[in-house]
Amino acid sequence: MGTVTAGHQALLVDLYELTMAAGYFENEVNYPSTFELFVRELPEKRSYLVAAGLEQVVDFLESVQFQSEEIEFLRSHPTFAHVRKEFFDYLKHFRFSGDLWAMPEGTLVFPGEPILRVSAPLIEAQIMETYLLSMINCQTMIATKATRVVAAAGGRGVIEFGSRRAHGPEAGVLAARAAYIGGCVGTSNVYAGFRMGIPIYGTAAHSWTMTFEDEEEAFEKYCRVFPDSALLLIDTYNTVEGARKAARMGQKVKGVRIDSGDLLKTSQQVRTILDDAGLSGVQILASGDLNEYKVRDLVQHGAPIDVFGVGTELSTSHDAPALGGVYKLVEQTVENSFRYRIKLSPQKATYPGKKQVFRFTNARDQFDHDVIARDQESSQGAPLLERVMAEGHRLGPLPALHIARERAALNFSRLQERYAAFENPDTYPVINSQALEELFQKMKHLN
Repeated sequence: MGTVTAGHQALLVDLYELTMAAGYFENEVNYPSTFELFVRELPEKRSYLVAAGLEQVVDFLESVQFQSEEIEFLRSHPTFAHVRKEFFDYLKHFRFSGDLWAMPEGTLVFPGEPILRVSAPLIEAQIMETYLLSMINCQTMIATKATRVVAAAGGRGVIEFGSRRAHGPEAGVLAARAAYIGGCVGTSNVYAGFRMGIPIYGTAAHSWTMTFEDEEEAFEKYCRVFPDSALLLIDTYNTVEGARKAARMGQKVKGVRIDSGDLLKTSQQVRTILDDAGLSGVQILASGDLNEYKVRDLVQHGAPIDVFGVGTELSTSHDAPALGGVYKLVEQTVENSFRYRIKLSPQKATYPGKKQVFRFTNARDQFDHDVIARDQESSQGAPLLERVMAEGHRLGPLPALHIARERAALNFSRLQERYAAFENPDTYPVINSQALEELFQKMKHLN
């Protein structure tokens, strides 16, 4: 599944990537180069990340090309006024011809660890930067948030409800995808169900109930149309009275939804009304500005809520809405001479060379620590980066979305509790191999 944006994907870049591309071309600099995408620091209140977005990245790398109208747009832009026409001829035939290594979606990631590694001619690798960062940053951020909400729910279902609050329709679809990887049972987004096979869920809005003169009439007519799946929104006027009216619908009701008020107290009252009517099988869904902390508190206080609908807080990762992923050059081959590349800016230094990440487990098969190593090093740990593309083509089909979801759940279950805690988690140990540290120090002294 590609992104929702149709066509013109080659222009989903920042201008400086194209100015650099033109500059490289004019100076005949197009060395084989390797870039790595990683996160320097975790957002506040995060102790791990869940890798997501790889499928869209691979689709993009396989299909990206410049259309004639895009090339004409660039040719006419004042920035490119002194660029030779041969550069625009180059863009006519532009394709990604490189290799991609990546952590599979659903893998837990920690600071400094490459999530992606791109090796390609310099111009190709450089032009990919913005798309790769935006896709990985967005989905990884939301998949991570989803695991927190799902963990807080303690085995009760969580549905992603946030499309209307996402940063645009495409972001809503990607949020639904990432939230599913993070453990949500489904989404309200129908397009995500259509294109990605994610289970979709929905009720009626308050406007349905308000359209009819009587609340009970609204419930009756909704149940008549949806006799096998009617889930009634009962808090339009008075939630307790709405629950009594829903109970009078009998077995036609499959569930009720509460979207406001004191969810703990109200859900207890509603559960009693339903049970007294012999409707113990009718589920209660709660929504309304929920997040992992509110869900956790409801569960800990015994709220009889079966499913949580989480919208804004999840689809925007409200408390940590941006992920600071970076995409940095680490090595090149210049005129048949191999060159490591390093950045020494304060607080923004990078380590040179291609890397692999090895994960080690303890005697209980829990994650113990990670080692970032040079890519040719051997290790007793499990390597996390896998080769996904070679010479511009995927090496095989990517795992299905439900496999990424299962991987995320398994990864999270193997993370020791002290590293997964909501409040003041310990920092998961990530160390650099001796060989990588030695290379860094050597390059540091040369620069």
